[in-house]
Amino acid sequence: MKVLVTGAWNCTEEQLNSLQSMGNKIVFMQNEADELPCGAIDAEGIICNGLFLHHDIEKFTNLTYIQLTSAGFDRVPMDYVKQHNITIHNARGVYSVPMAEFAVCGVLQLLKRSMALMHSQQNHEWKKQRTLGELFGKTVCVVGCGSVGTEVAKRFSAFGCEIIGVDLYPREDEHYAGMYPLEDMDKAFGRADVVILTLPLTEQTQYLINKNMLKTMKQNAILVNIARGKIVKTIDLIEALQNKQLSGAMLDVFEEEPLSSDSPLWDMENVILTPHNSFVGEGNGARLWSVIKNNMEKFQ
Repeated sequence: MKVLVTGAWNCTEEQLNSLQSMGNKIVFMQNEADELPCGAIDAEGIICNGLFLHHDIEKFTNLTYIQLTSAGFDRVPMDYVKQHNITIHNARGVYSVPMAEFAVCGVLQLLKRSMALMHSQQNHEWKKQRTLGELFGKTVCVVGCGSVGTEVAKRFSAFGCEIIGVDLYPREDEHYAGMYPLEDMDKAFGRADVVILTLPLTEQTQYLINKNMLKTMKQNAILVNIARGKIVKTIDLIEALQNKQLSGAMLDVFEEEPLSSDSPLWDMENVILTPHNSFVGEGNGARLWSVIKNNMEKFQ
């Protein structure tokens, strides 16, 4: 199989040789927006992230296999993939651990007022914070109970939190005290002290978190988004934070990235912003190679 590999996968020469030993011919391109190094018609397999944002998938007429380096499918025309029976895999489980740790980190920073403490340190001020919160006893609602969501649930459970879930396909799961269907998300939000978004972006989930849904959350609740920016209606979230409808938010993803420098979110004391960084972890390379290798072996 002729496989086009892009720089979205930080592969080693040894890993490429391993793929070739399976009977593949590898063609490499660093930047997905660049001109293709081979004819689109020649590519039978592709390992990429956002290649189809820059190149029309319909030109890849012999394509039978796609391996994504991302967990989400939102950068791929999935209707076309299904219609043409193209096998597709995401990087399921690769980024779940660092993302779950990032969620815990963000919530703890808000509860422990780490930004205020850091400000005091920078100004050489000995200033105690008297309103620090605790994770113990909190109810944490995980929206999207897949691989990332379940790793999130495990870690917050260790802090003595009650974990409830919201999922398109609710199920009984040892890591959750209960799981609600998507249409009952407001009921879950009414119970939650912390809401963590880990669900994929689809037509159904775009702007799922809007003014009406934010109103169902507790007034002192924290919202964490490590999923996709367009799941949250930014203007509605800004209003909720400005009106102190929520106590805080930890946001790693945004409707438009990078976040505009004039966004009011930058200057909010109760908001932690990070540049779509939650997926980064030292174990990602090994996990991604394991996924790529195992999927390719099964396919062939």
